[in-house]
This record gives sequence, structure tokens and C-alpha cells, in this order.
Amino acid sequence: MIALGGAIGTGLFLASGNAIYTAGPGGALLAYGLTGIMVYFLMTSLGELATYMPTSGSFSTYATRFVDPSFGFALGWNYWYNWAITIASELSAATLIMKFWFPHSSSILWSGLFLLIIFLLNALTVKGYGESEYWFAFIKVATVIIFSILGLLMIFRVMGGGVPGFHNFAIGDAPFHGGFLAAFGVFLAAGYSFQGTELLGVSAGESEHPEKNVPKAMNTIFWRILLFYILAIFIIAMIIPYTNQNLSATDKVMVSPFTLVFQRAGLAVAASVMNAVILTAVLSAGNSGLYASTRMLYALAKKGKAPKFLGYVTRHGIPIWSLIVTAAFGLLAFFASGFGDGVVYNWLLSASGMCGFIAWLGIAISHYRFRRAYVAQGGKLSDLPYRAKWFPFGPLFAFAVCMIVVIGQSFGAFSDGRIDWGSIIAAYIGIPIFLAVWLIAKWKMKAKLIPLEKCDLSRELTED
Repeated sequence: MIALGGAIGTGLFLASGNAIYTAGPGGALLAYGLTGIMVYFLMTSLGELATYMPTSGSFSTYATRFVDPSFGFALGWNYWYNWAITIASELSAATLIMKFWFPHSSSILWSGLFLLIIFLLNALTVKGYGESEYWFAFIKVATVIIFSILGLLMIFRVMGGGVPGFHNFAIGDAPFHGGFLAAFGVFLAAGYSFQGTELLGVSAGESEHPEKNVPKAMNTIFWRILLFYILAIFIIAMIIPYTNQNLSATDKVMVSPFTLVFQRAGLAVAASVMNAVILTAVLSAGNSGLYASTRMLYALAKKGKAPKFLGYVTRHGIPIWSLIVTAAFGLLAFFASGFGDGVVYNWLLSASGMCGFIAWLGIAISHYRFRRAYVAQGGKLSDLPYRAKWFPFGPLFAFAVCMIVVIGQSFGAFSDGRIDWGSIIAAYIGIPIFLAVWLIAKWKMKAKLIPLEKCDLSRELTED
């Protein structure tokens, strides 16, 4: 439930609306659909790795063993950076939501308040964290289900709202507003929405009977998320035209498409309640992001891959210095007051989304190398606890799609005869950071690509 809820946040509640506004209903559905297929192959790849070698280090450890130690080092830091940036994006999203009730309030006020709340939740105690996040996730899942039911009732004219059939799929240049390139432009937002599914691989080392439970959880959670996202976007597109300015992530207030649907149904009170639920979901996602990234930084420190002081824990078991350093990244949300709330949210979404795609590239590469090394060392495929289907097509397809999105993501910044340097920097900043960390680590470790015959396939894990 935590993994399911962790992948349902601003990507669905806010970014989906801007995806429809940017690429039209057909473009948004295409981007989310293809991203979902790619994520399916990535999850099966991670399922094979996690059941064979369950570890909290997850794909950072796999990359260290099956590709190159420096590559694993860079992936670990990239994943921490990814979640740290996500905290800032969630705080920025929370500010956007508060502007629904207090349109003239200060962005710094809300960012600071929410950052303080999630910091204290992580700093004071970890007791009850799993229980609280379970119920936060339950609220999010229940909200999407209720929204879907009410939306379908509106579409089939059981409830009011004036849904004009498939009219919204035909207005302007819909269903593919801006053509294929516009749809391509929202792939990063779609990837950001699905990010969090790989947390199951991170938690495999602490789960019971991972050889049975991890593949089951990955398959069921993926299909549920895919159903939630595709169905929810379809419902939004049927009810709200892509030309609605409230869907746009500009420096004005960006309203959740979920809230717009309830307003269209004439349920003004329900719209406010929906906004409160979304705020809870956003803070939950930020809380989970702070928890996950803090633990990743702590793990890196314990393995000698981060400064030693970051491995210090309090008597309550809190890695306090890792927590403080990670929370500091949440201060990026304060830039919203200077550049516009929606603009900063889009920047942070792009930065986090790019890092997520880099992490997914690492999963695809690690699985491809693992399977080849396993066969090269005489392993029998029938002995694997879980075998990913369609190898090698699965990891190669996922790698190709990820690479295309990573390279071509910010083409829109070059349109209209001008260059939007802010968007370019936000979209691509993760790449030079990852490459710099990787190459520096490669130079210091004198690391080389591990031959397939020498990859460490032992299932007893040590400190890598």
C-alpha cells in the first residue's frame, strides 16, 4: 500500500492536467500509456534482480556488481538527489494547492511551514511511520477510486456536469494538440508520475519471502497504477477541455484537474474537500521522499560512499545529519516566490524526472548485464526465483525509450524562435551531475567494466 500510494502524488493530481493542456487528450494518453509499458519491463527486470539478490541497496548494488563499481556509486547518489529534488517539488506543489484557498498568500510561508512539518515528522520519531504512511496511501487510493466512479457517472450522464461525449477529443487540433512532438514533451512528466514503483526493489531486502512477494507486488501494483493513471486522465480529458487555462502550469495558480471535475459537477464543497485530500497526499509524498532519500544517504555513508558524519544516528535511530542535508534541498521550493509557483514546480518536476529516468537506465543496464553474466557463468534460467519475460527485448526496449526521452526531452525550449535557458537547465542538469560523479568515481576507484565471467553472482551480500 505504501509503494502504491507513494507513486500517486503530484504526478497524477497536478502534472496530469498540464500534460493534457500541453499535448491534448490523445497526446497525454499516448505518453502515459507508452511510459507505463516501459515501466512494466523495468519492473520485471527489477523483480528478477530483487528476488535473486534482495538488498536495501537495490539497483545501486546491482550496478556495482554487474556493471562497474563507479557506476553503482553514481547511481546511488543520483537516486538520493532524485528524491531530494522530489521533496522540493512536493513543497512547491503544496504551495500551489494552498493558493486555491489563499490566492494572495506568500509562497515562502507555505513552503517553510510544510518543510518544517515533514522535517519534524522525520526527526522526532520513526515509530508509527509505516502505519501513518499506510493510511495516507489509503486516502490517496480511495480518492482516485471515488473520483473515477463520479467521473464515469458524469460521462454517462448519470450525474450533472454537461459532459459533451467525445467533443473534447475533437476541439481545436485535438486529440493530439501540437502533434507528436508535444506528446513527446510530456514523457518526462509521465515518467515522474510513475516514479516510486521502483521503491519495491529498494525495500526487497527487508521483505518476507521476497522470491514470492516482490514479483507479486510489482505486477499487481503496476497494473493498479496504470489503471488509475490511464482511467483518471481519460476521465479528466472527457470532462475538461485541454484549452482550459487552469490546467496550465504557469506563474498563475494551477488548479488540480481533480478539483476542476468536481467543480464542473456543481460540487463546490466536494472540490474544497478534494483539494484538502490532495494537499494531504502531496505532504505524504514529500514525507516519504524525505524518509527514503535520508536512508539512501545514510546507506551511502555506511558503505564509505559519502562523508562519514552522515552515518551518525541518534539514540532514537534517526540519521540526523543525513536528514538535515537532505531537508536543505527542500529550500529550493523557496525560489517559487521569485519566479512564480507553477514555473518552479515545472522546473523541479523536470529535474526530478530526469534523475528518475537515469535511475531506470541503471536498472535496465544492470538487468541486461546480470542475465548475460548468469548464463555465461553456467547458471540455469529455471533456477531463477523469478524470470523476467521477453529478455532481452524488455531491458533493451526500456533502455531505448529512456535514452530517447533523456536526450530529446527539452526540445520545446528551442521552439518559437527563442531559447528558454531556464527550462533547458532544469531538464538537463541531472545529466552533467551524474556524469561528473560517475567519471570522478571511475578515476579515483580506477574502475573498469567488469567482465561477465567475473561478475559477483553470490547471493550473500557484503558491504560493497
